[in-house]
Amino acid sequence: MHIAIAGNIGSGKTTLTKMLAKRYGWKANFEPVDNNPYLADYYKDMERWSFNLQIYFLNKRFHDVVEISRSEQTIVQDRTIFEDARIFAPNLHDIGMMSDRDFKNYTDLFDLMISLVKLPDLMIYIKSSIPTLVKHIEKRGRDFEKSIRIDYLQGLNNRYEEWIKDYKGRLIIIDGDTLEFADNPEDFRKISSTPNCLAYSNNSLAYSITEITYIRQCRMPVRHWRMCIHYSRIHARYNLF
Repeated sequence: MHIAIAGNIGSGKTTLTKMLAKRYGWKANFEPVDNNPYLADYYKDMERWSFNLQIYFLNKRFHDVVEISRSEQTIVQDRTIFEDARIFAPNLHDIGMMSDRDFKNYTDLFDLMISLVKLPDLMIYIKSSIPTLVKHIEKRGRDFEKSIRIDYLQGLNNRYEEWIKDYKGRLIIIDGDTLEFADNPEDFRKISSTPNCLAYSNNSLAYSITEITYIRQCRMPVRHWRMCIHYSRIHARYNLF
């Protein structure tokens, strides 16, 4: 099972990935940041290093998606291959930090790769405002992120909203401004266990992450989800999870 966490820089993807992996015993797959050979150079000179960085991420994430598809484990992934191609690369192209030639080359390569993989079983999108993102970025204190501009974050946020409204797979949207899941156990409980706190629905029936995990264990097709979720809530009522 493939659970993917999406969201802008500073939205809390890595934190939520760790928390969900611990809560459910899933394997965590993290975004390559600390050992990324391009990231520091990229933030110093985006125009020079944008194509190199995006190709690096595309290569790493395609490798991850292939490995996840072959795994029998449930894997929760910190950031997805779709965000690189639908948000970060187009944003760099729009602001003049990636040439037309490089962007076309990158897009053609992504289109080929994505034709070989499927959507995650569940996408979790953390929707956050610019003040929340800035607060989180300042709190973690990465030197190479100190030069990130507000207009750059805003451009990414705009693209996230455009992408997510047309996303075709199974989706949960978390309000990153109001749910402080990193510091408040009750907020994390709401995210993981309470359907009414989530924006994901299928045929007008809201699901929680716990229930989706149960559904996948049932190995039922989507058309039988209503019946499976009914039994999962009976289990939850009697503390069977």
